[in-house]
Amino acid sequence: MNHAMDKPTVYLNESALLCALGSERAEIARRLLHDAASGLALSSACSPGRPLPLGRVSATLPDLSHLPLHQRSRNNALALAALAQIRPAVDAMVARYGAARVGVVIGTSTSGVSAAETALQAELDTGELPVEFHYGQQEMGSCAETLAAELGVAGPAYVHSSACSSSAKALASAARLIRMGLCDAVVTGGVDTLCGFTVAGFSALESVSSAPCNPLSVHRNGINLGEAAALFLMSREPATVALCGWGESSDGHHISAPDPEGGGARMAMRDALRRAGVGAAQVDYINLHGTATVQNDAMESRAVAALFGLEVAVSSTKPFTGHTLGAAGAVEAAFCWLAMQDDNPAGRLPPQLWDGARDPALPALNVAAPGAQLGRPIRYALSNSFAFGGSNAALVFGRTA
Repeated sequence: MNHAMDKPTVYLNESALLCALGSERAEIARRLLHDAASGLALSSACSPGRPLPLGRVSATLPDLSHLPLHQRSRNNALALAALAQIRPAVDAMVARYGAARVGVVIGTSTSGVSAAETALQAELDTGELPVEFHYGQQEMGSCAETLAAELGVAGPAYVHSSACSSSAKALASAARLIRMGLCDAVVTGGVDTLCGFTVAGFSALESVSSAPCNPLSVHRNGINLGEAAALFLMSREPATVALCGWGESSDGHHISAPDPEGGGARMAMRDALRRAGVGAAQVDYINLHGTATVQNDAMESRAVAALFGLEVAVSSTKPFTGHTLGAAGAVEAAFCWLAMQDDNPAGRLPPQLWDGARDPALPALNVAAPGAQLGRPIRYALSNSFAFGGSNAALVFGRTA
């Protein structure tokens, strides 16, 4: 594998994932790669009187009574549920390298905002904030603080909050910590939980669809929202999948709309390929940001076609999970990780669920249908994450065997 600039390779040793598709890796991989079964379901939980397709986590989450009050939030419960899936491997690296050499870098966009929503409603109803509420529950840094305390690690611990690029940028930051020699291992990824704030906010932008989202379709009319936690254990110890490269850019085109020309998106993808030492023709699969909004899909389609042409397989997996916002980059990285494991020798691709009605104004990308496969293992995959304010991130993953 050709890695640019002779920097140490960083590997994704373990992966943990909870999302609308399930709470165990095997179940999620089956529903994604074999069953092509969406996890979205109609709910008015975040939009009273207006049922919307949401990607909700249905797993029983851990009790948080052992945590300080300011760390007790659904967001942190989801994070601890994910951590439990990889805890033995993390503990082993803490024992091997020491607590000061293990870091935590997480992406989120809402943290514990849902706890504040519940508390404020209680105050309206009773005149008092509930005793179980603490303002610190909605601090952006809460998740990293909680995970670091739970693990007893003393390395760098912080959170990225740059909307929908948050956890993709967290993975890039974690890799930098290892390449700079500041950490030997990092727990990294993203966690975001559903709340009324995000549903109302995207609804105000007229960006929420009342039907299952429909990426790249001529009929696309907005996103579905979801929640998830996706964590990785990253280190220099060899594993099946490496984070070979990443690219980040900020085009600052508009507070919520992407640059129609996709300049920042192309820059992020080019830098990811350059850092990985990988040519565009070597990429087997691209996980699109693919929100199913009119402007994002148009911009991304043109940017991908300009760099990769029309042959490479692509898909948006948001119809399976909803758009998990700050966790989306890590969730979709986990989907790439799952598809690149040894138990997928035929290279089955994460497919796209949509109506198949192409928008004639967009490049005719090679959209992976359910059952699509390469006939061999996936060698390189790229995943895109684009956010409000023009915050763009692209990650390149490589199979090492």
